[in-house]
Amino acid sequence: MLSGERIVTAAGEGGPAAAGMTADGTAETPAAVPGAGMVADSGGAAGPQSRTSDIVPGPGGVMTDEVGVVTGDLTLRTEYADGKVTLRVQYKDADEWYVVTSTSVALADPAGLDAVHGVAVGLLHRPEG
Repeated sequence: MLSGERIVTAAGEGGPAAAGMTADGTAETPAAVPGAGMVADSGGAAGPQSRTSDIVPGPGGVMTDEVGVVTGDLTLRTEYADGKVTLRVQYKDADEWYVVTSTSVALADPAGLDAVHGVAVGLLHRPEG
C-alpha cells in the first residue's frame, strides 16, 4: 500500500471486526455490524467499495466534470458500486469530491477494484512532473 492509502468497504473503514456470526455458525442477535451479511443474489459480492490514496498530479493537474482542472495535493478515490467503477478526487482533507472526467465505466468483477485503483494512482500520481 502507498502512504496515505486506505481501504473502505460498505461496512466502513478497514471492514468489520466480525461478520455477525458466532463460532458455532449461528447469527449474533442483533448483528453487530449493519450490512455485514451475505447477499444471496449477488454471488457473494460486497456492496459499494472504495480505495483511496493521496496523490500529487503532474503539471497539467486532473480534469474533473464539476470544476475543471484541479492541482496540488489531492486524494484519489476509486469507487465500485452497481457494477461500475468511478474515479473521484478532492483537495486533500476537503469535503467536496469531484468526478475525474471520463472515468465512470463498467467493471464486471469487483475483485478488479484494487488493480483499477493501482493503475489510476500510477497514471495520476506524478509528484516529479
